[in-house]
Amino acid sequence: MLNNLNILLPEVFLTLSIFSILMIGVFIKNSFNLIFNLSSLILIITIGIILNNPNNQEKIFLDSFTRDGFSNFFKIMILISSLFVLNSSKNYILDNKLGKFEYPIIILLSILGMFFMVSSNDIILFYLGLELQSLSLYILASMDRDNLKSSESGIKYFVLSALSSGLLLYGCSLLYGFTGSTNFDLIADQLNKDNTGAVFAMVFILVGLAFKVSAVPFHMWTPDVYEGAPTAITSYFAVVPKVAGFAVLIKFMLIPFSNILAEWQTIIIFMSIASMILGSVAAIGQKNIKRLLAYSSIGHIGYALAGVATGVVSGYESAIIYIAIYVIMNIGAFSCLYLLKKDGEYKENISDLSGISKKHPILAISFLLILFSLAGIPPLGGFFAKFYVFTAVLEQQMYALAIIGLLTTVISAFYYLKIIKTIYFDDSLITFDPTKNIFAKVSILISCGIITTFFLYPAIFNDVVSSLFIN
Repeated sequence: MLNNLNILLPEVFLTLSIFSILMIGVFIKNSFNLIFNLSSLILIITIGIILNNPNNQEKIFLDSFTRDGFSNFFKIMILISSLFVLNSSKNYILDNKLGKFEYPIIILLSILGMFFMVSSNDIILFYLGLELQSLSLYILASMDRDNLKSSESGIKYFVLSALSSGLLLYGCSLLYGFTGSTNFDLIADQLNKDNTGAVFAMVFILVGLAFKVSAVPFHMWTPDVYEGAPTAITSYFAVVPKVAGFAVLIKFMLIPFSNILAEWQTIIIFMSIASMILGSVAAIGQKNIKRLLAYSSIGHIGYALAGVATGVVSGYESAIIYIAIYVIMNIGAFSCLYLLKKDGEYKENISDLSGISKKHPILAISFLLILFSLAGIPPLGGFFAKFYVFTAVLEQQMYALAIIGLLTTVISAFYYLKIIKTIYFDDSLITFDPTKNIFAKVSILISCGIITTFFLYPAIFNDVVSSLFIN
């Protein structure tokens, strides 16, 4: 019993903490700052608990819950990215009068759902975790109720997410019906290409997961939600759920679907190619930075899926490295947006960046580094992320996928360079207000620091990711 509790300690601590700070929020008026700081502390303590966990594989509750190096890694990634996103957005939240004490609590609830998703070894536990995450994200998407765009984005996300969750649940129930089990390991034993019904179920599950990571053709919600939701919420959507979604996607491919590689490989290749093409082409005409970053994220998901499509461990490793570097770049990009404040209003259009290099040179160089990295320009971190993925793809002789990936990289470089041209060569229009958002500046500094120095020590990160697949 004690051992079970020890394995579940991060989840138990997080649950008790959420209930505790919820009580504080209910009984103490104007407690936003207190709850915000407590939430950050809870995230740091949870990171400490997980780091103290051994990485050897242990299963509890009839093998439905797993603790291993893989789940620990993704949990730490979720917590660190949440910590940065949460703290860099605090000033934005207060300036836009969104300082409700529920905001950090809902984020903690969504993290708890992600924890169960990442550690699940059973489709029931996975689905419960997914719904806990989704319900929290519904509320976050429409948090700014007085804003029409925000309410619209919340409704769009709710309707489309509910549809995808329904399809995913249908897939899970079919999988149980055709294999006679909800456990991942037992499903893997029963699942083969001759089991047509179970293969059909796999398609529905992939549809649901594709929605969660915003892969084409289930990306429809992404541009509207990114643009409509407040920037603080958008930055969370762009970073944290993607990590959890990808962790689960890789887990499904590794365990229950491991014996039907040929069946799911075709689907993943299609989603990868479609995401890369749409992400690179649709972003060209965008005028809103957040909407552009939405299409950019769809494209980047396509590259990460290319790694998954290989169906080999080296491919999964490249996909995880890609997602990790993508998260670091996105935290930096959205932190830059928090500094674009003029007369109490946060600017979101690309035209607002005109000539900022003249008046805000440090912000301009930060944007430059992040955008170059997103474009995959060597020797920045984004280049290495793509390099690892393309290497894994070429090793499997998937030449068409690699060629399309390279072509879309060239196309996407165009719109990143267009923003850089606006920053450095257009006439200066706006001088932004000095900001007190220290955490956003720290986030930018760390993000730019990692992507510029990644080439010096790439092996450190590679070794960590490689160790995840050694049981």
